[in-house]
Amino acid sequence: MGLTARGAGLLVAASALLGAGLRFAYPELTVLGAAGAVAVGQAVLGAARRPRLVVDRAADPDRVAVGEPARMTLTVRNAGRLRVTTLLAVDRCADRPVPVPLLRLRPGRDTTLGYDVPTRRRGVLPVGPLRVTRRDPLGLYAATRPYGPATVIRVHPRVFPLTAVPTGAGRSLDGRVDGVPHGSITFDSLREYVVGDELRRVHWRTSARVGELMVRENVDTSLPRIVVLLDNRAAAHPERAGGVAGSFESACEAAASLVVAAFRQDLPVVLLLVDPGDDRAADPPLDRLAAVALTDSGSDGVLGAMLTRLRGDRSGDTLVFLTGPGGRDDLGRVGALRGAYPSVVVGVLGAAGPTSAAAGPVVLDAVDGAAFAAAWDAVRRW
Repeated sequence: MGLTARGAGLLVAASALLGAGLRFAYPELTVLGAAGAVAVGQAVLGAARRPRLVVDRAADPDRVAVGEPARMTLTVRNAGRLRVTTLLAVDRCADRPVPVPLLRLRPGRDTTLGYDVPTRRRGVLPVGPLRVTRRDPLGLYAATRPYGPATVIRVHPRVFPLTAVPTGAGRSLDGRVDGVPHGSITFDSLREYVVGDELRRVHWRTSARVGELMVRENVDTSLPRIVVLLDNRAAAHPERAGGVAGSFESACEAAASLVVAAFRQDLPVVLLLVDPGDDRAADPPLDRLAAVALTDSGSDGVLGAMLTRLRGDRSGDTLVFLTGPGGRDDLGRVGALRGAYPSVVVGVLGAAGPTSAAAGPVVLDAVDGAAFAAAWDAVRRW
């Protein structure tokens, strides 16, 4: 908000003319200076008046995958009693200016503009607010104000179909842990009979030994909790192209594919980041994958802290570690978690060649998310 270059020049000229006219008693110069000063004053008063505009925006949709179409619809209504003129409106979408025409908007009328949202890259795209600039007809003064709310559009990683289903872990009373097929019901424990229990669940041999009725408790232990650990350390994804780490984008695609596959098959899944940082763990996993970024914090320290946390979790889960070419040196540390996670799979995204690994986790080398999905279904014979 302020004088334009033209307005500032006119104000300086008007002051000089007024001073010269009064100093040397030239009425013509005084009149010209006064006229210039009046013109600047009217421009300030006219442009400073705030137009009453109501702005509504709608994203369709507000969550998309990379490359999918998304459109922003903007509606601007004149809620005042006067026609608004000489307005210049610009919306911002992902730091890209989008001009919005607002010429001669009558009272009570509205104008609608729609534009495509760029979804070529994963991320959280800020949109808005609409910035309206009002100028006087001579272009002497300009006042810019924000209107309407700002919003975000989340561009999720691409999702590739996965069909392989992990095996669950059936636990016996003697502590043995066995692999069981998905969807089975497994014996878990014995308890005293309660009125209403089905007689077919009575364990007669134990009942005869203890002298009272004992019934079997069955649980579905075949549902594994899949833990997807995404390596978001910058050191794990050293190669850049246009400022973007392609291996990290592919790792996000692999993580999104695993999470969606687990949801579709009603399997519990947990998404973790090697460096949580300011990650909002309460958000949906795909929203977190849209917002996650590489971090430059201590590489070994954050990975060690996360592995210690995973080691404290209960055994019988499937752990999937997704990293880049720079994370190959940490495969031994991840493989040491096999005591807590009988099934450990490592995906090295952006790999130019095969990864040599000692006995331990299954290693899948993939150039991108699609190659990882194919390798996952080909190798994981659950």
